[in-house]
Amino acid sequence: MNRVGWDRRARSHFDSSFYDVDGFLSGETSLREIELAELDDVTGKRLLHLQCHFGMDTLSWARQGAVCTGVDISPVAIQQAQELAEKLSLQAEFVCADVYSFQQPSPALFDIVYTSYGAVCWLPDLNRWAEVISSNLAVGGRFYMAEFHPIYDLLAGYSYFTRVEPDVEEEGTYTENGADVVARFAVWAHPLSAVINALIKVGIQIERVNEFPFSPYNCFEGLVEREPGRFYLNHKGNDVPLVYSITGRKVAC
Repeated sequence: MNRVGWDRRARSHFDSSFYDVDGFLSGETSLREIELAELDDVTGKRLLHLQCHFGMDTLSWARQGAVCTGVDISPVAIQQAQELAEKLSLQAEFVCADVYSFQQPSPALFDIVYTSYGAVCWLPDLNRWAEVISSNLAVGGRFYMAEFHPIYDLLAGYSYFTRVEPDVEEEGTYTENGADVVARFAVWAHPLSAVINALIKVGIQIERVNEFPFSPYNCFEGLVEREPGRFYLNHKGNDVPLVYSITGRKVAC
């Protein structure tokens, strides 16, 4: 069900001003200030991007000098990613697979595993997710994620804690051209503690956890752009944490 929905979204997203593919093709990066500041020095590193959508972030890291592999459940998105790579003459490999069934295409492990913004909510089991991260990451390699903060979901009326049964809803998409792109989706809530503990269990040593009072995307109701590229949400006179990031390093097999 989620794959079908993301196939529909990928077609709409590719033509949206939200993603600005034309700007990307002309040389702009899709990466935002948070991940650019926290995940530096990727030159020559083998980078695995889980849930890469149609590959703009993956290819942006390739422009930074990383040797990239992107993984996504949607065959439509993967085809779009491959087409972008060809247009830009960038070397990157794209694999159509869900996170749990992904197997690395070569014996060499990755130096970096990366995921970002609206990824973990599509996964029912974070322990399996963390196992995939660890099994593909070399000892000493870095894990990095930037993700929307689950506090927002709580304020929007959803559970903060993980439940066995997902929230299943029919909804449109977040791009300006996607009001008619309606699909049925299943999502799961994951508190910050569940994410951190899943990583620790598989030998990822957490080096840094940061929280941010803004989103780099104007993708939620009620956001206000107080500074260029920073969208805030006020709740009872206070800023809501909208993004968190985790940096870790694999220290055990």
